[in-house]
Amino acid sequence: MKKIKPGLFAALLLSLTANAKTENAATFDWFEYRGEDAVFDQPIEKDEYRNPILAGYYPDPSIVQVGGDYYLVNSSFAHFPGIPVFHSRDLVSWTQLGHVIDRPGQLDFSDLGISRGIFAPAISYHEGTFYLVTTCVDCGGNFVVTARNPAGPWSDPVWLPEVGGIDPSLFFDDDGKAYILNNDAPIGEPLYDGHRAIWVQEFDAKNLKTTGPRKLIVNGGVDLAAKPVWIEGPHLQRRNGQLYLTAAEGGTSVNHSQVVFKGESPFGPFTPWDKNPILTQRHLDPARPDPVTSVGHADFVQDAEDNWWAVFLGTRPYEGDFYNTGRETFLMPVTWEDGWPVITRGEQRIPFVAKRPALPVQAAAAIPTTGNFTLRDEFDSPQLPLHWLQLRNPSPQPWYSLEHTPGSLQLTPTATALGDKGNPAFVARRQQHLQAVATTQMHYRPRQESDRAGMAVFQNSEHFYFFGITGNAEGGTEVIVSRRDGGTSPQGETIARRPLATATDKPVDIQLRLTTRGPEYDFHYSLDSGKHWQPLLLAADGRVVSTRNAGGFVGAVIGLHAFRGME
Repeated sequence: MKKIKPGLFAALLLSLTANAKTENAATFDWFEYRGEDAVFDQPIEKDEYRNPILAGYYPDPSIVQVGGDYYLVNSSFAHFPGIPVFHSRDLVSWTQLGHVIDRPGQLDFSDLGISRGIFAPAISYHEGTFYLVTTCVDCGGNFVVTARNPAGPWSDPVWLPEVGGIDPSLFFDDDGKAYILNNDAPIGEPLYDGHRAIWVQEFDAKNLKTTGPRKLIVNGGVDLAAKPVWIEGPHLQRRNGQLYLTAAEGGTSVNHSQVVFKGESPFGPFTPWDKNPILTQRHLDPARPDPVTSVGHADFVQDAEDNWWAVFLGTRPYEGDFYNTGRETFLMPVTWEDGWPVITRGEQRIPFVAKRPALPVQAAAAIPTTGNFTLRDEFDSPQLPLHWLQLRNPSPQPWYSLEHTPGSLQLTPTATALGDKGNPAFVARRQQHLQAVATTQMHYRPRQESDRAGMAVFQNSEHFYFFGITGNAEGGTEVIVSRRDGGTSPQGETIARRPLATATDKPVDIQLRLTTRGPEYDFHYSLDSGKHWQPLLLAADGRVVSTRNAGGFVGAVIGLHAFRGME
């Protein structure tokens, strides 16, 4: 018998192991998402637009104008790729260009909670260069990156150790000087919980570093005696030579608002408007129909007719303060009252339909970002579309492939569960509607009882639903729903199950359908290519994956997952 060289044997063993894992992979032929929100059924005229302009988990918007183009970025926390970049020419139709954080070596999200990582990026432009400053919470602090093209590539982070706190932004003044603002602790001991301050320092845009002294320009907020909380998200801008400082105040939940100050220079002094806030919904009847709540964290931009507009975050709860879609991006015009900017006044509600900006209408984006739509991913491209994401930094060993079975997505199960602080084999897209249906077709055969593959609706590592195929103790297969609402098991607790009368030596061919109905989720499956649907669990508590219950700052995502137990 001919001997095999040790090196060749190792390579052969590795190949056999890889083939075994591939044979145990879950293959998804397509994934379809359909939104059905009633507020989006309202027809609109040609001169109108629909809010939110970015539905679903797209919080903390920052916007910049370069000629006739507008670019917008959002927070992404510990999801990867990070910081989506959108482009528009009419402020209404938005197309994603890429991500700022698209290489694992740029930042390390390992072991982070999902609501850590990237907070509140701010984008700006000066003399041919795009700048973005932001905070990596629990992963390095504040940093700046640059690009000549907003689609990327963006540079590796340049850290700003002198800038503490969160929410930095850059301001390029008319004389060419640059300044960096940020939220940080006040001087001395905070006077109360939530007491913060806004600081400013000159910034060397050529060498990407701070210079000169830092100065506190807002202590606490509009009125320190009233104990305002969480002054953050500061931006400076000029209008007709006058300098304005805008910032969020009140915390990012139902008491959120936007306030404004006038200043004599970037170093102040700054005087608050006596009619603040300029944006809030906190005083409105919480029982009003179709509410938009928690609005704030605004950024301003101008259109071609010198009209001002604001992008800001808001939420659409289905009851009380419960929402699963996260904080979304809205657009509203800015009016000027006695030289002060105003977004909402009195009992004015955030509109779902409003008059468009005075800009040429742009064609609808290929990937819709608002309204009711159906989007089917056929997995027939070399890469996943830009609206797909995963948790934390990608594993060094790739677990998904679009090439092994062309026209399908293949997930190789890993031993990282959805409840682990790692990078599970899970790709997902945002839940963008209160009423939605997500469907997929999967082929999968578990090798042992603990293996599983299917769909998941995921808020964070402690709050999710899994719906799919697993093995059982008799060597067969069953379809299950498991839920994690806190608890200890990283795979959650199985709350519904049904054995499948299918051959155990072949992959199960199954369609899975997840329906969200505001506070409830339904789980159906089909074994005959969608001709007949069988309910497995109806009216599961959707509040499990709401921000109110789960905490944090993200929204729910719906996607595809594969897991293998330890043998």
